[in-house]
Amino acid sequence: MNEPITAGSPAEVEDGVEWRRMHPVTPAVKGWKVFVAVLVVIGSQSTNGVQELAEWLGGRVWLAALGLLAVVFLVGFGYSAIAWRVTRFAVTDDAVRLRTGVLFRQHRQARLDRLQAVDVVQPLLARLFGLSELRLEVAGGSGSAVSLAFLREDDADQLRAELLARAAGLHHRAAAAVPTVDGTNGTNGTDSTDSTDSTDSTDGTLGTDAPADAVRPLPAGPIPAQTAPENAVFAVPVKRLLLSTLLTWSVFWLLLWVTVLVVSMVLARSISPAFGILPGLLVVVSYQWNRINRGANFRAAISPDGIRLRHGLTETRAQTVPPGRVQAVRVYQSILWRKADWWRVEINVAGYAQSEAGQESETALLPVGTREDVLLALWLVLPDLGTDDPRALVQAGLTGTEQEFGFLTAPRRARWLDPIAWRRTGVTVTDRALLIRRGRLTRSLIVVPHERTQSLGMRQGPLERRLGLADFRLHSTPGPVTPAVAHLDAGDAARLIEDQAVRARTARAGAGPEQWMSAR
Repeated sequence: MNEPITAGSPAEVEDGVEWRRMHPVTPAVKGWKVFVAVLVVIGSQSTNGVQELAEWLGGRVWLAALGLLAVVFLVGFGYSAIAWRVTRFAVTDDAVRLRTGVLFRQHRQARLDRLQAVDVVQPLLARLFGLSELRLEVAGGSGSAVSLAFLREDDADQLRAELLARAAGLHHRAAAAVPTVDGTNGTNGTDSTDSTDSTDSTDGTLGTDAPADAVRPLPAGPIPAQTAPENAVFAVPVKRLLLSTLLTWSVFWLLLWVTVLVVSMVLARSISPAFGILPGLLVVVSYQWNRINRGANFRAAISPDGIRLRHGLTETRAQTVPPGRVQAVRVYQSILWRKADWWRVEINVAGYAQSEAGQESETALLPVGTREDVLLALWLVLPDLGTDDPRALVQAGLTGTEQEFGFLTAPRRARWLDPIAWRRTGVTVTDRALLIRRGRLTRSLIVVPHERTQSLGMRQGPLERRLGLADFRLHSTPGPVTPAVAHLDAGDAARLIEDQAVRARTARAGAGPEQWMSAR
């Protein structure tokens, strides 16, 4: 039987499932987007007739404009109110169901055993109302994510904890079977068949000695999941984030562009060339602002639920990536960060790339950090790298050029195709993961756990065939990380494919269940 999860709104029971609506303030939070979209469409379609309309209306033009804005406002918020009315969601033991659509109805379902990540997002306007959006990223094709927008902040946190518990295989007992100490909120209880001390390993509640008259049964219903404790791992200082954002190639090219335009204006004795900088300036400023806005206040922690990431300035986001859901990791360093020895860590998580393509913060495990921070970030994903000296292995992957730690490197003849970085190219394997290093100007190290190998391949171009070289490719889920090694010896690449296929098959056979806290 499915146990309902409350979310602070009245429920409608249908076929034994409780369906709930979002928070009533949702239309006000969403309506402004429709309002702006309608204004843009009207403005783009009526630009040529604005002057004629002003001449025809004379002094009444402002009154007409206000009336038009009022109509657009009513249309935008009216549509949002209707959409809120028909949108409902339900949570069962195995899935989250969402019904949406005004003209075209849509019924979506996110299976909890395929849950990849759970995010609590607070845009600026929603934060003012104390609301949050709950985003569920699941393994699937494009548009497989499910968004519950908007819920009360406390309800969103509670629902996230409950979904993670159910995805982990923890099904809470009915509260009627669990007495609790009088005066508490039900988080500390004892087994109803035994009033002595006990520890419930299923839902994490702790037993307590108490007199018989101090124990009372709770009303029937599911026990709310408690948010798992967490331990902070690292944080990104604001000063480092700002400096690293300025030390990017986009800023360098913008400065070069500005210099060229200033020289052009001086030579032409005209300011007309300045208008050519505006589109590029807006693009660069928008890109830099997004990196700062999304990377501000970045903190990482570890909990039984998985990796917890919090970040954001105007739009805050709390991400929870369950254990084992990270498919691949990339550590890389631009040459502009070389002197400060800063690095960035990105991850592939199934679901993120399809639902929010181009949004870097969702795939950033560490926006910018030191080498020690890199080790901590890798430890979050893969606590055991499968080697006795993981620090030295990572060091060899980040800056090494030799064959230490068993790195299989590109042969000398590869210099004809890659004269700069061929010495850096290499791949090595441990008991737990495959590691790829590459790049000299932009250094990178890619780590893929064996059980996360999707498929393997080898590619040869005409010049590589002539030189006896081949590219080794390990296919991962879509994301910023592309595991590949260029210009290996063709025989070495073929053997690597065969050996890695065996390692991946063995690792998957010994991997834990999808519900990672279930009994094995």
